[in-house]
Amino acid sequence: MDARLSDVAAGKRFYGGLFGWTFEEAEEEREAARDAAAGGAVWARLGGAPVAALARKTDGRMPTVWSVYFHTPDAAALAERIRAGGGQIVTPPHPVGDLGTAALAADPDGAVFALWQPGRHPGFGRRREPGAFAWAELYTRNTEAANAFYGDLFHEALFGPDASPDFGRAPVSDVFPAEMPPHFLVHFQVEDCGAALGAVDRLGGRVRVPPFETSYGRVAVVSDGQGASFALLQR
Repeated sequence: MDARLSDVAAGKRFYGGLFGWTFEEAEEEREAARDAAAGGAVWARLGGAPVAALARKTDGRMPTVWSVYFHTPDAAALAERIRAGGGQIVTPPHPVGDLGTAALAADPDGAVFALWQPGRHPGFGRRREPGAFAWAELYTRNTEAANAFYGDLFHEALFGPDASPDFGRAPVSDVFPAEMPPHFLVHFQVEDCGAALGAVDRLGGRVRVPPFETSYGRVAVVSDGQGASFALLQR
């Protein structure tokens, strides 16, 4: 999971202040990310464990967004299944140094997501706790089609005997204006949604959607000072 930002230093101040993240700037990791993604990255940590990355945009036309990554043991094979299911591969699988293999894809409705085949970097070190990733909600125009598409790609993770999914689907119009494009919304867990909203405001962010109740907790949609949207989730 990463955010593409114009100003990584400002992102560090915002997310460090909001979630208590520290940032790992090991030279070998920065160089590996820069070689593959032409932008470099800093790794966000919570209690010493990796929880996200902030990457510098190299093209101002690129969106300022948080991206959801799906773990896969074989990014190339999954990319082929995405194409076969009616999705698109925006950026084919490519190595990110020795950290892993990444790809960027879109579902048939146009919602963009990423793939991660781990190498030296396995992914989240912490989740489902304050300051860490807790949920990803797909806001789509056709939940039935989304269920079929993602159910085929990630059947065991979503429906298998050991499934513990952090992924839901909802119509765009449930929360956003009808013209909003389909998209994934990353949720970070917080202890107190109201207090976190106050911190967002103090740090220069904005409240996009005031708190509302869902089946998985109390949610508010916000954006950082550069416009990257995400959600706060109070279980």
